[in-house]
Amino acid sequence: MGIESVSETVAAEVESTDMTGAQLLVHANERRLLDECWGEGIAHESPFLIASITKPVTAAAVMKCVEADYCSLDDPVTDHVAGFASDGREHVTIRHLLTHTSGLPDMLPDNEALRRRNAPRARFVERTLEVPLQFEPGTDVSYQSMGINLAAEIVERRTGVTLAAYMERELFDPAGMDNTFLGLRGHKLGDVVPCDVDPAPGDPGFDRWDWNSQYWREFGAPWGGLHSTARDIARFLGLFLGDGSVDGTRVLAQETVRAMTSNQTPTLDESWGLGWSLVGSRSYFGTASSDRTFGHGGATGTLAWADPARELRFVLLTTRPLAATEDDFFASLSDAVVNTVDSSSH
Repeated sequence: MGIESVSETVAAEVESTDMTGAQLLVHANERRLLDECWGEGIAHESPFLIASITKPVTAAAVMKCVEADYCSLDDPVTDHVAGFASDGREHVTIRHLLTHTSGLPDMLPDNEALRRRNAPRARFVERTLEVPLQFEPGTDVSYQSMGINLAAEIVERRTGVTLAAYMERELFDPAGMDNTFLGLRGHKLGDVVPCDVDPAPGDPGFDRWDWNSQYWREFGAPWGGLHSTARDIARFLGLFLGDGSVDGTRVLAQETVRAMTSNQTPTLDESWGLGWSLVGSRSYFGTASSDRTFGHGGATGTLAWADPARELRFVLLTTRPLAATEDDFFASLSDAVVNTVDSSSH
């Protein structure tokens, strides 16, 4: 499968399946190999709900706080959120939150009930402070959105502004990510790309809290509520392939770039940086990319990764939920991109 075949494969999915739209960008050695979009009304500037690709962006916001000496990675969380201080929680550090090693759950036991009630994020934070840890912090890896939720709370308490505003000021504006925002930030539902979500059988209220609802799009979940484009995410990835700068503007410190893309869990079963999943932890990066590859996927049908060994960036945003996509769809595309880049360099 050559680079044209990658584009053709995505185009075919949009034309003949239940995927109604997509954006694809492949960037190698300072050159865009692919930069395409498909679907009615979808342009390069159309923001998709990128789901869990939000997590490394939230981690970058936390690291901006570390750079500003608002906190440090090895601070106990309870130093910044006093209510998180019993039953082993006092041993959870900010580093644990960003590496999925805190012992917190992915989703709260009453996650669905909270969303059905259109609960504010403050209520999710309150419940995160109460939920029991699943294991001793630092002894295991278990993917946990609620750890990212708590990390976001620290950002807001230390900076005195919302996470959405802090991200915009410290990350998106200096990086030139003009079509990226957490929540809706004044945009309308018609301004963002809807997900291909089927109504839940027997649940007449599903559309009040699903991915396409006004509530969820405005909610701005620190673990999954970012809207962005393939071009903007590629710019974000580019920060981590260089020194944290873009177009001559410093966005992240070099130390931050190294920390976020270095293995922070070397003695555990999964390899994680700070917010970024590292190659070997996620099969959808494919098998051909180098062991320096980092990235993240999202449940709404999104994938972004970068391979520093090849100066290669891959971003695919789709409207079809990951659960409805064949297991090898993303992995085969990722491998095809790597193999094409390798063959063209010989």
